Amino acid sequence: MSTECNQFIFGFHPLKHREIRAQFDGGAITTEGGGLLLREVEKRIGIVRQLAACFRDYRDPDRIEHTVEELVAQRVYGLALGYEDLNDHEELRKDPLLAVLVEKSDPGEELLAGKSTLNRLELTSTAASAKTRYKKIVADHAAVDGLFVDVFLAAHPQAPQQIILDLDATDDPLHGNQEGRFFHGYYGHYCYLPLYIFCGEFLLGARLRPSNIDASAGSVPELQRIVKQIRAVWPQVRILVRGDSGFCREELMAWCETEGLDYVLGLAKNERLKASIKKELQKAERQYQETKRAARFFKEFYYQTRKSWSERRRVVAKAEHLEKGENPRFVVTSLTAAEWPAPALYEQLYCARGDMENRLKEQLMLFADRTSTAYLRSNQLRLYFSSVAYVLLQMLRHLGLQGTELAKAQCATIRLKVLKIGALVRSSVRKVWVSLAGGYPYVALFHQVYEKLCALPLRC
Repeated sequence: MSTECNQFIFGFHPLKHREIRAQFDGGAITTEGGGLLLREVEKRIGIVRQLAACFRDYRDPDRIEHTVEELVAQRVYGLALGYEDLNDHEELRKDPLLAVLVEKSDPGEELLAGKSTLNRLELTSTAASAKTRYKKIVADHAAVDGLFVDVFLAAHPQAPQQIILDLDATDDPLHGNQEGRFFHGYYGHYCYLPLYIFCGEFLLGARLRPSNIDASAGSVPELQRIVKQIRAVWPQVRILVRGDSGFCREELMAWCETEGLDYVLGLAKNERLKASIKKELQKAERQYQETKRAARFFKEFYYQTRKSWSERRRVVAKAEHLEKGENPRFVVTSLTAAEWPAPALYEQLYCARGDMENRLKEQLMLFADRTSTAYLRSNQLRLYFSSVAYVLLQMLRHLGLQGTELAKAQCATIRLKVLKIGALVRSSVRKVWVSLAGGYPYVALFHQVYEKLCALPLRC
């Protein structure tokens, strides 16, 4: 005969003359009620379903409890809702609302996958087959790479006249002995050096790389596949490549010129470049001394390095003087002066790449730095999961939050204000009732997002 364990009762400081007692006996209550909106986004873009299709499952169908789509969905939704570790899923597997998101047929009864099952999903090698004993679900990384571009293209019913592809690299600190681990002198620690490619808010590429390489390493092959995929759908679109001085390399510029792409890239300063704007720097200093305000002047000229560049290219220089002293900056571009005069090119076009920093911060909000497995390939898979979680939240912002107070909110804010809603989940034969918290302060916003999503056609 089974026995019932008594729930521990927490006694808190009384409210005047009333005692306050609490215990974990609420039943099927979740803190993820807003996740239903993420599910509606998925029903309209289908990225989780398409991601699952990028895996090959060698398991015996008669012995499967959790399908690949359920496993992938559980991992992605967990990250989107703020659960970074596989260990979290030992308790999350009992969450009734997460079971709804994962599409379990009976969310009130069926448990989701535990940490061990999810861990096997991540650690499967490319050599896995039906004869492998444990790890039998293999990811096709090339297919996943193409998926992000497909979502971007599908989100635009009409081809734009021009798109800007932003490239950036950042550090992913490592605290173990992971494959591909190297010390990076600039960042001052052991890390990976992932490469990200964005078009506005849309993530087009996320490549995990060891850190013993140049920041631009591999950027041309990544751009080649992305541009080819874009031009297959939008053959006439004009493409501009933008990046900081870490991407100002002959290989990248020459490829852009060959392929008919424009570029605007930061150019590291040197004595030759500074000598070219000596008069402008002196003029800026004099104006600063007179006004005690930042002074800047622009100059453009054609420049070629002594060895690395194959030809002369247009350079726009900013001669600026600040309180701390002179602050010269340089940009190299394929754009003409008639189309983009020097001040506008630097201040409006090049400086706009600063928004890329916000996109990189959002990757950390989705735990893209949780690359703690021993192998580079499985850490790349974790990066894919985080990237898909980002796409879900970004598309929620793009499709549902436009025109609202959270139209420009970052992923962490969206998670806190839109997804984290207490709810009681009750399941019957015909219905799943989700009773959302009556004290939720953004009911009007939730309703507005819901109406926007319901107006969009379903894809799956």
